[in-house]
Amino acid sequence: PIYINKEVDGVTVEVCLQYTNGDNEVEMCFTNNAYNKDGGTHLSGFRGGLTRSVTTYGKKNNHFKENLELIGKDFREGLTAVISISHPDPSFESQTKVKLTSPDVEGLVSSVVYEALSAYLEKNPKDATRICKKIMLSAEARIAAKKARDALIDRKKILGGGGLPGKLFDCTTRDREKSELFLVEGDSA
Repeated sequence: PIYINKEVDGVTVEVCLQYTNGDNEVEMCFTNNAYNKDGGTHLSGFRGGLTRSVTTYGKKNNHFKENLELIGKDFREGLTAVISISHPDPSFESQTKVKLTSPDVEGLVSSVVYEALSAYLEKNPKDATRICKKIMLSAEARIAAKKARDALIDRKKILGGGGLPGKLFDCTTRDREKSELFLVEGDSA
């Protein structure tokens, strides 16, 4: 696990994160020891700092392919993180304190996470390489899944919407004995 603890302007930022072999994302947020199930500005600050620090390190050390487009979700696949802040005067979306809305927290958490994580990645190149490879694989899998979905949608449009002339239709059965394929030549066939 990577542990970060720093106080800035009376606000204490405490973060613990670890990548796993799984693909689910677990992020738990707390303000003054109260659980914020919908996250808030500390969660968005954490995500921004994480994405920025790993992107900077990965590009500097050529861990990411040039034409590979990375999104925030790629950086969080398999990530488990606990983000906790101590704030003298926090503001919340509702009385139930499910979401932190203090505007100063986002930039503060982002800069703390960026600095600490950048330093960790520089000091631990083996772990940094493994993290970058995991992120790259996540991005490649996301892109491949999108291409497969798009191909399936295109296939359905072509075969279902009358895109072909009336003489060619897709088989509706998987039983080879009940299926036939007719090859014809010319418009008069």
